[in-house]
Amino acid sequence: MKVLIVESNPALGRLWQAHVERTAGAQVALTCSHDAAIQAILCEAWDVIVLNLVLDDGGAMSVSDYAGFRQPDAKVIIINSSSFFSDGSIFNHLSNARAILPTSTRPEDLAAMVAHYGET
Repeated sequence: MKVLIVESNPALGRLWQAHVERTAGAQVALTCSHDAAIQAILCEAWDVIVLNLVLDDGGAMSVSDYAGFRQPDAKVIIINSSSFFSDGSIFNHLSNARAILPTSTRPEDLAAMVAHYGET
C-alpha cells in the first residue's frame, strides 16, 4: 500500500509517517505543501492520502480535488485542526474523503485508519 501524507508541520508528518510505516507496513511519502502534494499526485499512484485540511500555504481542498481527478481510487483521510466541517459536511465537498479526524488523533489510531482504508 502506498500512502501520501500532506502535512505542513514536518515533525508531526514524520511522526505519522513512522507509525503508518511500522503499523500498516505501508510505503509512505511526506509532503509539506500544496505544490509538493500536487507534484506527488501527478508522479505516483497512491492508495491513501492523509491530508491536513489546514495547510500553511492553503489549497488543501484543491489537493483533494486534484487527487479525485488524477487518482479517483485514492481514499482521502482528512485531518482537521478547527471546528469547521466538524458537522461532517466535508463529505459534501470532497467526494473522495473517507474520514475526518482531529489533529489530536493518536498516531496509532491514524495508522489503523490508513490500514483500514488502504485494504478496502
